[in-house]
Parts: sequence; C-alpha cells; structure tokens
Amino acid sequence: MKRIVPFLALAFCLQQATAQMSHASDTGKLIAQKDNIITANTIIKIENLGQNINSDLPELRPTVSADGNLLFFICENHPANTKYNSVPNSQDIWYAIRDSNGVWQEARHLKYPLNTSQYNAVYWISPDNNRILIRGAFGNGGAYFGKGVSLCTRQADGRWGEPEELRIRNYQKYDRGVVSGATMTQDRQALVLYMTPEPGGGNNDLFVCFPQPDGSWSEPKSLGKQINLPGDEMTPYIAADGVTMYFSSNRPGGVGDNDIWMTKRLDKSWTKWSTPVNLGEPINTEGWDAFFTLDAGGEYAYLTSNKDTYGESDIVRVKLLEREKPDPVILVSGNVYNAKTKQPLSASLIYETLPDGVEAGNGISNPVDGAFKIVLPYDKNYSIRASADKFFAISENLNLDSMVKAGYKEIHKDLYLVPIEIGQVVRLNNVFFDFDKWDLRPESNVELDRVVKLLKENPAIEIELSAHTDSKGSDEYNFKLSDNRARSCVEYIISKGIPASRIVSKGYGESLPVSENETDEGRQLNRRVEFKIMKN
Repeated sequence: MKRIVPFLALAFCLQQATAQMSHASDTGKLIAQKDNIITANTIIKIENLGQNINSDLPELRPTVSADGNLLFFICENHPANTKYNSVPNSQDIWYAIRDSNGVWQEARHLKYPLNTSQYNAVYWISPDNNRILIRGAFGNGGAYFGKGVSLCTRQADGRWGEPEELRIRNYQKYDRGVVSGATMTQDRQALVLYMTPEPGGGNNDLFVCFPQPDGSWSEPKSLGKQINLPGDEMTPYIAADGVTMYFSSNRPGGVGDNDIWMTKRLDKSWTKWSTPVNLGEPINTEGWDAFFTLDAGGEYAYLTSNKDTYGESDIVRVKLLEREKPDPVILVSGNVYNAKTKQPLSASLIYETLPDGVEAGNGISNPVDGAFKIVLPYDKNYSIRASADKFFAISENLNLDSMVKAGYKEIHKDLYLVPIEIGQVVRLNNVFFDFDKWDLRPESNVELDRVVKLLKENPAIEIELSAHTDSKGSDEYNFKLSDNRARSCVEYIISKGIPASRIVSKGYGESLPVSENETDEGRQLNRRVEFKIMKN
C-alpha cells in the first residue's frame, strides 16, 4: 500500500481537479489485454511500472512530464483519498518521481488544494513541471464552480497555488454530457477538450480553444469531420511536436471497444487532419482503451492496463514502433540566474521564432532553483529569454532549422537576467551580421526592439552600445568592422524614436576579449554586441 506524505513535506504538492459527483468517473471498462504479438520482427512488450506505483487498487489516467521523470495518476478507493468514506469510487491524484537511475520512487498522495471532495485528475503537465491542468473549475480561494478545467502554478515555496479556472467562452454550452476532459499543447497555444453539448450524452467530440489577449480562451471549435465521427472521441493527447495527436475512439475498424488512434494536424486551422490510424495490439485490446500519454522523447507510451496487474488496473508503459511515434523534438533545460549575483531567479520564459519574432510558447522557471524546461520542434530558429521585473534578459538563440532531425535531443542552456543598474552590461546574442559586413540581418530586429522597449519604459536610462571582434584580422580592420556594426545598431534604435542623446556607439575591435582567441568557442564569445547602462 502506498505511503502517505504530510503536506508540508511535499515538493510536488499538486492541486485539485474535478467534475460531477455521479459515478461517471474515469474508471472505464478494463478488460485484459491479449498476448503480446510480433509485428515487423519487433516484440512489443507491456511493462508494468511496479509496486512503487501500482497497488491492489485501480490506478488510472497516467500523465507523464516531458522529461519522463514525473508521473501523475489517479488511484481509486484508497483509504488516504480525501473523501474515501463519503464519495463512491473516490478518485484522488497521486504522483511519483523517477530517480537518476530510472527507478520510480514510491508514489505519494497529494493533499488539498489539489485533492478535493470532487473526482480529481491531472490532465496535463507543462514542460517545465511548474504548471498543471486539472479537472474542474475553481476560483476564489479554491471554491468549486462545476465542470471545467483549471490551471495550477508552483509558488515560491515550491508548493502549488490555488487553482484558477480557465475562462472559456460559452463553455457551458458545449460540456453537458456525462464525462469531459482536456489537454494542452506543450507551448500552451492550444487547449484541446473532449465533451458533448448533448445533455447527459456519452458520445464526445474533440474541440480546440486558443488563448486570447485578455487571458481568456476562445469558444470551442470542432476538430472537424475527419476526427469527430458519430461515436465517441475522447482523452486526446497532443505530442511534443505539436502536430501528432493520439485519442480514444469507438469508430469502426478498432480492435475492441474504444481504441487509441493516431493522427497528424495538416495545417494551422486545427480542422484538417490525416486519416486516423489505429495503433493496434497490444496497445489496443478487446476492451475500453484510453488515457494515452508520452514523454517528449516519444519513445514510450504510458497507459492503463489490467493485464498481469497487482490489482484491478495498473499503470504500464509500452515502447512505440517508429510509425507510431511523433516527430522528434528538442528538450531545452537550464536555470535562470541573476547575472550580477549568480543567484537563481523565478522568471517567465518566452521563446519566439526568428526572424519574425512570433511568440512560439512560454514557460516559467522554478521559484526555488530557477530550473526550466521547454520543448522545441525542429525546422525553426528560436530566441529564448527570461523575463522578470527590474531586469533585462540576455537572450539566447537556437538555430534548429539547420539541424538534421536525428531524433529526440536534450540541450542545456542557462539564461541570465541583468539588473537594470548603472554599469551593468547586457550581451545581445540575437544581433546578426553576415560575414565581413555590418548591415543588420532582419532577425536582429527582434533583439534590438527589446532595447528600444527598455529605453522607452525607462526614460532616464542612457546606454553605450558596443561591438567587439575576435583577434583574426588586423587591429585596424577589426576596429572599423566593430565600429560600423555598433553604428548600424544605434541607427536602428534611433529610427524607432529614441533620442540620439541617450545612446552612444562604440567599436572596440579585439581590445576587450571575454575569452581566449585560440579556440572556435572562445572566438565566438569574443564576437559580440552588447550595451552598458551609463546613466539611470
């Protein structure tokens, strides 16, 4: 039986979720899976996650983090559940952490405010592990409003804050059936829901909503006729690539009752999809199959099964065949630091595509150690930066459009925030020039526009903007190149309405290196554009 952890000891203290109190819970019809089969000379094995997670009770609805090290799931009828004695088939959220050796530690029960008197579940985990989407609409200090979805954010003390309902336009018009649920894309640019407008109905459709400038979400839009057939479509999961979707459906052509199907989004409309493909056995069985989730690597699917289990149902994983995997992505992890003190910071994360500067997603760093994680698809270039009050971000760039899709990769990239103080120097990593030229490349505008914004919001600030080179070439050549590059940046900033009296350009050539010039890495660090705050 699982161990109960006191609230004050929880590092991952998660928040409530819910839906109606009827017996329309997340139990499903669980029937033993068939024997494992051999397909294309590959033996597909169902792996039980073990007794640290599974018990003699039903474990349901796994949700795994992008890095594969944090797992949330439902345990039904456990004596530690919040309303074990009063709610039929009580469902509470439990979680487990995987250690550096790949071993899942003992599952732990979550206390209020994540587990309440409703049926509780986690639908989605942000790549940074600092936000979760949960079942039910909550607000006003944890008050339960009814059906819906809520977002919980990790606080400065490491605990989870009170859940806040996602305000979805005309939501009650669409969610009138027996069950409903949701998931979100890794970049938080789309919310995918399953529900039905039919009062008391059991045949769900899939819908999508988009974030609005005022913080609300757009009215649900059907995913289209390719996805929504007359039967039941439910429990969607959007892979880290943002285009591959797995969902449960009882459409014709399945192995049994509801099966897991895979499809790919064909454009940005969210209504055009490839023909859904059944994932086959052993993922699908003669029974009712749902609750499919993946880590960012797309290597393993996590499911609910009652084949060779410790109890009524267990959390298991299965290795996917290549044809069943999403497109590969890159997981970027790191920490956010104060560039002056080198202390970790809690900050918002913003990543934009270059050269257009369109926001491709956002995240937050852990308030305790500044850790963050984001997931990026290949084929694009990105600018990544942190954001916090009274700081200016040193942005980083990732050129992924030139990388071969060699599969899932992990990259470590720390981010630094410079306090807005006299004497502080900010490196502008996303200012680009062609070789031996000083004309700004278009993707530089995104970075320089941030400097313009800083100067407009802080009218007392005056800066020196400087350019630097490595030691290759003559001193005279390097001075001229750096001076012209600095002038190009200043001219751009002045063209945006900043008085020339507030900014000075300076080319230093190779005279102020920040690293050695004997290696490619050192020379790259020395080739830079930066600004220093001279007056504030």
